[in-house]
Amino acid sequence: MTFKAEYIWIDGTAPTAKLRSKTKIITGDFAGLDALPIWGFDGSSTNQAEGHASDRVLNPVFTCPDPIRGGDDILVLCEVLDTDMTPHRSNTRAALAEVAGRFAAQEPIFGIEQEYTFFDGSRPLGFPENGFPAPQGGYYCGVGADEIFGRDVVEAHLDNCLKAGLAISGINAEVMPGQWEFQVGPVSPLEVSDHLWVARWLLYRTAEDFGVSATLDPKPVKGDWNGAGAHTNFSTKAMREGYDAIITACESLGEGSKPLDHVKNYGAGIDERLTGLHETAPWDKYTYGVSDRGASVRIPWQVEKDGKGYIEDRRPNANVDPYVVTRLLVDTCCAALEKAGQV
Repeated sequence: MTFKAEYIWIDGTAPTAKLRSKTKIITGDFAGLDALPIWGFDGSSTNQAEGHASDRVLNPVFTCPDPIRGGDDILVLCEVLDTDMTPHRSNTRAALAEVAGRFAAQEPIFGIEQEYTFFDGSRPLGFPENGFPAPQGGYYCGVGADEIFGRDVVEAHLDNCLKAGLAISGINAEVMPGQWEFQVGPVSPLEVSDHLWVARWLLYRTAEDFGVSATLDPKPVKGDWNGAGAHTNFSTKAMREGYDAIITACESLGEGSKPLDHVKNYGAGIDERLTGLHETAPWDKYTYGVSDRGASVRIPWQVEKDGKGYIEDRRPNANVDPYVVTRLLVDTCCAALEKAGQV
């Protein structure tokens, strides 16, 4: 027998990488991730090589059923290697794997809230051909054809993620017409990142069948409209057991150069979204607070009440690389917790 394997990878486009994929026909029964072959591609066409030495390597790191094609077909997420089998400069997964391994004993887990916006041609889905829709207010978690646009695509995407076995945990309509969110997690750093990249691919691929496009642009409509983020919820074993660790993690993210070290890696165009308006903190100021959606980092009210739980970094853009944001949070917070003896 044969089956189709859709090899998916992250390219080298700057400042925001794009997803690419191509199909490999494999003969025989699927025997697991380790049995999948490496494959090559033309890196000069993906901003990952020069034409005179263009070969790059696709190394499978995660696989799941293909809900689009069905049957025995699979999706294969790959990391990009150079031909000497070392990580390519665009391979951000390799750096996360090292940091996650170093702090594995602290059991870090993540839940990422991926916001995105549907476009119909050059207009956000639901925007009139001329002018603008009614102001923000009724669209968030709304219902009805006058306020909700694209639900058929969203439901199809949710079903596809569930059929693929991804750790998707919910969906909701967001503040602007045509803007939605899905959540992945809570799972480990590598798992949440791998699953989010595949869920993004499935979002684009599902939207194709409906004749619309999805964008992770952090400010898809200028002016008095919410941007799109990837709010990142994070905890360690110590944070899930006590409040002192929660405060240590929040404080560590505001120390020295850490605020800017993080923000500059939280997605291109972050200064357009983190303005201090529309439920954001200014990009160049760090704050944290309980139940404060205008802070850089929010401590949910239930966490303060229970004296344990998680924190939400509200700064990452919708277009952030999840391998990068999870690595930075683990590296900063886990190192601080280790130093404070709160592990």
